[in-house]
Amino acid sequence: MKRRELIRQLISEGCFLYRHGSNHDLYMNPRTGQKAPIPRHKTSRN
Repeated sequence: MKRRELIRQLISEGCFLYRHGSNHDLYMNPRTGQKAPIPRHKTSRN
């Protein structure tokens, strides 16, 4: 899955950008409080 597709899916589920890291962006789900690191690479290994 491409990074952009993953971010669109997270945003559609209600997540938002929590902060930028050095190599990853951190997205947070406000309903559950869980945070997900998203690497800044064009494709993921899955």
